Amino acid sequence: MLFVFCRDSEEPGLPERDFAREVEAVGSLGGAFVLIDHDALASGDLRRALRGIAPREVEERAVYRGWMLTPERYAELYAGLSARGLRLINEPAAYRRCHYLPDSYPAIETHTARSVWVPAEEGFETPLLMERLAVFGSGPLILKDYVKSLKHAWEEACFIPSAADADGVARVVGNFLEWQGEDLNGGLVFREFVELVSIGAHPRSGMPLTEEYRVVVLDGQPLAVFPYWEAEAYEGLSPPPREWLAEVAAGVESRLFTLDVARRRAGGWIVIELGDGQVSGFPEHVDLRALLGGLAAASSH
Repeated sequence: MLFVFCRDSEEPGLPERDFAREVEAVGSLGGAFVLIDHDALASGDLRRALRGIAPREVEERAVYRGWMLTPERYAELYAGLSARGLRLINEPAAYRRCHYLPDSYPAIETHTARSVWVPAEEGFETPLLMERLAVFGSGPLILKDYVKSLKHAWEEACFIPSAADADGVARVVGNFLEWQGEDLNGGLVFREFVELVSIGAHPRSGMPLTEEYRVVVLDGQPLAVFPYWEAEAYEGLSPPPREWLAEVAAGVESRLFTLDVARRRAGGWIVIELGDGQVSGFPEHVDLRALLGGLAAASSH
């Protein structure tokens, strides 16, 4: 299994420094990697993005570990590498399914919070938003775009206390759109706020922290399960049952993805969201050698 990392923007001959631990882990396992230029790819220059990657005589499987890409750019990367004999583990359709919440929602609907979304092309005028939000009554909501929230700006651009409060909705949406700017992905997503088990508050932003786990799923089975936040806050806590995780994962059409889950205050578990496993982050407390080694060994077919 070959790994595909991003070039460092300041030292193009080296891998992106934020992925240094992963590069080191791959090296310690005797693995190989190639580098792409993420900035060039994001700007639409595929030829420059893939410069230096030699064609393979025999097709080789590969895993991209780098910054997020739009589904369109990922499709270009997939095609460009395939033309050079490198086949990424996830096809473009699978990437999109796990990257954009509206695309992943059908697979997790029975395990996640009720959600509605408004594509950017429809506009975000308050009357339209309030019409869509009527299904939530006066309940609280979480706001995000198709990929990310601004959870560290919890009060200002993430949490909406009442779906029926037009002024409150307009304020939070306005802040979110202003701060996301050109980084807005797809449109707006409004999700029912579900009470989760608290483990404290973020030391810098004050955002409430809940008992969440990130699960790396490979070919329908959990490969790794680890605390989403600092591991120390999880002392005495147990992750969700693997049988339940496998049940949820079985409905997702992707070879490699991440599943973020949390414990409900009322009991049981809930899916927060999916992510493509090639662009999801792995925190510092994760044993990267074991994780990437397991991935390389199991996904080479």
